[in-house]
Amino acid sequence: MAEFSTGDTVRIDIPDETDPDHDSYHGGHGRIIDVVKGEITTITGEQIEEPRYRIRLSDGEELELPAHAIRPPIQ
Repeated sequence: MAEFSTGDTVRIDIPDETDPDHDSYHGGHGRIIDVVKGEITTITGEQIEEPRYRIRLSDGEELELPAHAIRPPIQ
């Protein structure tokens, strides 16, 4: 899992088409404006602390996503 910093541009990755945020955000890009305290997740079957990122989209909307939902931008 990549680590990101404030100011990085990222791509939102929500591949689960049943996720309510998929249609609105999957494939979108934004800039990280804050790294929020991590949360405990068990995505890999073991408990790890996963950071969350506050992201500002190009239209000014802000959202907070876990690290597993963002990727580097497509060049």
